Amino acid sequence: MSRIQAWARELGFSQIGIAGVDLSSAEAGLAQWLAQGFHGEMHYMAAHGTRRARPAELVPGTVSVITARMDYLPRGTPEDWQAIEFDRLRRPGEAIVSLYARGRDYHKVMRARLQKLADRIGEEVGAFGHRVFTDSAPVLEAELASRSGQGWRGKHTLVLDREAGSMFFLGEIYVDMGLPASAPVSAHCGSCSACIDICPTRAIIAPHRLDARRCISYLTIEHAGPIPLELRPLIGNRIYGCDDCQLICPWNKFAKKSALRDFDAREGLTGRQLGELFAWSEAEFLRFTEGSPIRRIGHERWLRNIAVALGNALRAGQPEARDALATRRGHPSALVREHVEWALGEGA
Repeated sequence: MSRIQAWARELGFSQIGIAGVDLSSAEAGLAQWLAQGFHGEMHYMAAHGTRRARPAELVPGTVSVITARMDYLPRGTPEDWQAIEFDRLRRPGEAIVSLYARGRDYHKVMRARLQKLADRIGEEVGAFGHRVFTDSAPVLEAELASRSGQGWRGKHTLVLDREAGSMFFLGEIYVDMGLPASAPVSAHCGSCSACIDICPTRAIIAPHRLDARRCISYLTIEHAGPIPLELRPLIGNRIYGCDDCQLICPWNKFAKKSALRDFDAREGLTGRQLGELFAWSEAEFLRFTEGSPIRRIGHERWLRNIAVALGNALRAGQPEARDALATRRGHPSALVREHVEWALGEGA
């Protein structure tokens, strides 16, 4: 295990853990969450049924799961980054992209490095059956991570570590060889409810219970249709994702900067005005988001999200938002047009 940890650190991972494949105790909670419809339009969450909680059914022959954690705060992140990010949310004309999405697409970075780690293990032990995952298949990532000692499940449902907060990505290697499981850690949220209290849309309906249909990250990334009217004003200037529950978490004062340049904030996605990004043509959107996770939502949803933010800016006394919105009134997408008209109405 110590050698795997050393190889992992050379590849930019901050921690490695080992979990078994018996996740049966998590099945009831997953089934209830799905039955209540909290997954929204993420139909893939239900489509794979119990395979999420049964690694050996997803990848036959799996005996153990190697879990990996990779910090993603950009290398130049200042010590008071939480306060700086909250300040950005108070500038209605500034576009806010979630911290994790300001650099290169983590799916590509993590998957490639997990495969390199698997190759390195193979050089040591010989050929073995394995498959790597990074938020890319029906895998209970947070459950596996917490069981393998990567941290505990916070009340916002994310994995928290006392020495690294929650600003990290998770990945897994399913393997067909038995490895000694890592010991889980105890929870340290105590009576704190900061993440629940700060959620703009009240998506965290109870400790460890998230209604994704109300979550801004879900609405701006996973949700394909119109954003519910009652939630639009609560989105503020967030155009891709939301970090509020992590920004307020006391444990994130210990969040670590990434060792990789991949997660450095790329120019054009931080500190930009909403009107600037709303003016991007589809070709510009594709060019500026190449290699970014943002590209996955497409230009239409990009414009939808920014239209909502511009409407909120208009209501907050930013008259220039009206001129930006007017340029898209005749957009060929009905989805974009509807959100533009709603936004213009916010300044009435």
